[in-house]
Amino acid sequence: MSTQPGNKYPSAAVPDRLFDDAEAEARWRARFHAPRISVPEWAIDAPDANVYVSNASGVWEVYSWDRSTGEHRRVTDRPNGTMHATPSPDGRWIWWFNDTDGDEFGSWVREPFAPGAAAERAVPDVHDGYPAGLEIGTRVIAVGVSTDDGSELFAHIDGETTSFYRHEDDAGIASLSRDESLLAISHSEHGDSRHPALRVLSTGGFTTVADKWDGEGKGLGALEFSPVAGDQRLLVLHERRGREELLIWDTAADTEREIELDLPGEVIAGWYPDARALLVVHFHQGRSSLHRYDLASGELSSLDTPPGRIGGAGVRPDGTVEYSWSSAAKPTAVRARAAGGEDSVLLEPPGERAPESAPVTDAFVDGIGGRIHALVSRPADAPEGPLPTVFSLHGGPHSADEDRFSAYRAVWLDAGFAVVEVNYRGSTGYGSAWRDAIEGRPGLTELEDVAAVHDWAVQSGLADPGKCVVNGASWGGYLSLLALGTQPARWAAGVAGVPVADYVAAYEDEMEQLRSFDRALFGGSPETVPAVYRECSPITYVEAVTAPVLVLAGDNDPRCPIRQVENYLDRLAKRESSFEFYRFDAGHGSLVIAETIKQTAIEVFFALRAVGLR
Repeated sequence: MSTQPGNKYPSAAVPDRLFDDAEAEARWRARFHAPRISVPEWAIDAPDANVYVSNASGVWEVYSWDRSTGEHRRVTDRPNGTMHATPSPDGRWIWWFNDTDGDEFGSWVREPFAPGAAAERAVPDVHDGYPAGLEIGTRVIAVGVSTDDGSELFAHIDGETTSFYRHEDDAGIASLSRDESLLAISHSEHGDSRHPALRVLSTGGFTTVADKWDGEGKGLGALEFSPVAGDQRLLVLHERRGREELLIWDTAADTEREIELDLPGEVIAGWYPDARALLVVHFHQGRSSLHRYDLASGELSSLDTPPGRIGGAGVRPDGTVEYSWSSAAKPTAVRARAAGGEDSVLLEPPGERAPESAPVTDAFVDGIGGRIHALVSRPADAPEGPLPTVFSLHGGPHSADEDRFSAYRAVWLDAGFAVVEVNYRGSTGYGSAWRDAIEGRPGLTELEDVAAVHDWAVQSGLADPGKCVVNGASWGGYLSLLALGTQPARWAAGVAGVPVADYVAAYEDEMEQLRSFDRALFGGSPETVPAVYRECSPITYVEAVTAPVLVLAGDNDPRCPIRQVENYLDRLAKRESSFEFYRFDAGHGSLVIAETIKQTAIEVFFALRAVGLR
């Protein structure tokens, strides 16, 4: 066992191993080491040229795949990894985002699809910043950049770069039409970046062709223009009926067609190559499924994927649907479903497949704001009676826990904990009202739902009330610290990864895109609504914390910056509270598998000690 050197705070203990049993130790590590791969993205005019990301090297990096030769090549090799990449339409170039040590601030670079040449800055006249959208055409390139001054959008046409949009509020590049005559952008000029509006511009002068805004509290999201040249229809997400649904906006005629599907939950979609149908991904109660919607007949047909999570999907020129699928029990696979219905594994990354894990079951709990959905897992060999239980709170907040494979969930089960994942108010997939219920009172609202599920878990006999741990990362880390201060009697320990700990200081230091988000969520800035930030900030309740706390934070995190974490730790240290701290050299999490394993071991070992199992 080792501890982290050089901290001014009590260092987190780093165990040499979590389990005495060698097979159990090898199994949990194997789940993290098992190579994974994303669904390939192909060049629209050269579909044999593909780009994907994989952790096969031990770090998440960009890879190319030439389908004509079968050759796979690692494109990037950076200490802290690379996650964002796309091919140019002609397949000649690979674009990837070049930041510094995971800080998300940088620029797009490009290098040839064929090996040999070094990467070069893709659009030299565009300054560094946080990425705010990218669209690459054969003649038009559109790049969005966010900085502390706001958002700026650029177009590079015929060798000349133009800044065509600038605003202090959040904006971004959304979609470029196939003939490159129209560009859709997302903006929040109305002051609410959580519910954006859309504008379509002519690339010949950047005059406005059409605007669309559905009003207060109703966002619009541009998915993509039709893939057929000359077809100026834009596929859009709207929430006019209280959940995310589809419409097709003919931007030239400024007319629209709403797509009403007889499906519960929410959807997202993309075009089939001939633009005669949509590939629909449907989300409902933590699971997703694939469907084809025929635009002429209105027929919706299921592609019959098993229950689980669709992690990405697209339609090849020959009609084959390629998609990623997993469930809590079964590891992720990238599959191909031919137009005739035959389904097979598309890509197998090198190395051993991840060991399987336990399935999840559903719990539905009545709460103050309505019925709360939670996913529950029990260790396969658990004894009868209440168990130590970790309440794992997802980030976002606008995200959701799903029936998907998670090496992280699996190691907690291996350690003897039941795992409860709560899709609290603020989560996506349960309608607009559920997602937006946290407005004006974030954090405390979600924790009302966590408390209701905690009560259920104890009363049902699942959870040992004296051995409940709250944990999460990002927004989940924020909620964990807030829970320790506002619900101290519920928790035996708390684990907070890359959290917001002092919201006012976080607002001062975070990226502008998040400041814009926070203003929309809190109802203003800390200057205009100071009482809301004070009430919803973990540091306000630090004096009430009684349970041991583990905090993990990245030096270069632009989302949950390090200074505000140190403010919170200073207050804990002043009180002589029981806490440990792990600081790592990256941003908002790590793309390095060895680092992920190390942090996971720290977390589980801390929790085992806190509940008396070590």
